[in-house]
Amino acid sequence: MAKDESFDVVSEVELQEVDNAYQQTRKEIAQRYDLKGSKASLEFDKGAKRFTLLAPSEFVAKQVIDVLNTRFIQRKVDLKAVRWTGPEDASGLMVRFRGELVEGISKELATKINKNIRDLKLKRVKVQIEGEKLRVFSSSRDELQEVISYLKEQDYGQPLQYINYR
Repeated sequence: MAKDESFDVVSEVELQEVDNAYQQTRKEIAQRYDLKGSKASLEFDKGAKRFTLLAPSEFVAKQVIDVLNTRFIQRKVDLKAVRWTGPEDASGLMVRFRGELVEGISKELATKINKNIRDLKLKRVKVQIEGEKLRVFSSSRDELQEVISYLKEQDYGQPLQYINYR
């Protein structure tokens, strides 16, 4: 029997790139003419991997999120990497949005991905759930390529990377 080839499916975010995008967004909020005096503020807690956005209105908050998304795109950070909660009322007639960085594959999502791969009916492909990642095995590299292309077409609500291809 030939040695099995494998790759890992993970969901990771480059924290330094997220921080760089955050810093650039803060500078733009301070300098941009339509946001300059708006009292909008964006904070990023690296430890908790959480954004907190305070703005005088939903419209201004959406503009700040758009600026942040533009910086993410420039730094090649997937926009699905941040999940924003709806507007909450804050003190001083402000609205608050919270954004959580999405990392790791939850048990439910891992089970769903595993089921989708099994539904492909590729005989030699096996999937193993290992904590917050999945390892996909097969004796055929072509089948592994087929699984990767299939997973890239799907939308699981968070970015997926395919690493350790051996």
